[in-house]
Amino acid sequence: MLNGAALFVDFDGTLAPLADTPDAVDVGDDLLSLLARLRDRLDGRLAIVSGRSIATLRDLGFGDFLLSGTHGLEFARPGAAVDAPPRLPAIDAVEAAFNAFVEGKPGLLVERKSISVGLHFRGAPQWGDEAGRLAKALADAHGLALQHGKMLYELRPGGADKGSALLTLMQSAPMAGGVPVFIGDDVTDEEGFAAAAELGGAGILVGMPRATLAAFSLEQVAAVRHYLAEGVAG
Repeated sequence: MLNGAALFVDFDGTLAPLADTPDAVDVGDDLLSLLARLRDRLDGRLAIVSGRSIATLRDLGFGDFLLSGTHGLEFARPGAAVDAPPRLPAIDAVEAAFNAFVEGKPGLLVERKSISVGLHFRGAPQWGDEAGRLAKALADAHGLALQHGKMLYELRPGGADKGSALLTLMQSAPMAGGVPVFIGDDVTDEEGFAAAAELGGAGILVGMPRATLAAFSLEQVAAVRHYLAEGVAG
């Protein structure tokens, strides 16, 4: 499937296993080397499309790749400045409210991003319902988009998602001319699957079977890496 592909790959839960905290994820040199070889084989048609900010993706070692961060709100080419909207004062207000909420609740975590903020409850799932109500109330109050993730609520500006990121990147080199293939694990990747199918490509769901717009599936991160390695060899 990768011959002639324009490959879009999520990061957390797709290229690397989900970690207890966002900064606990492990990106090894072997993964970066694999992606670089695959990018070269695809004539540059490989992009990392993530909910993480581009600043974080670069800190993790992905600076040499075409990137879209914060669910399609940010874009960057290797070595170039980040194209992103400014951080809204409303995001700072939400961050303050999240920080007040997690006070005295071990296991909850507020993740500050460049133009968004997330509330993680993986370490304290008993607070998930209350966290969700708070996130929705804050989104409504400040006119922000509420992004659901795996044990996460994130508030950010609206107007973009991973599908719009794919459609934007497909309009110019190096992605233009390829057949879009989007690999992801989360509900936030469904728009990417839909956009790939809209342009004649396909989505690949990573993880346990569920209702999805993806046409294909891989069972876990190890299977993704094996699939990408086959793309390099093939």
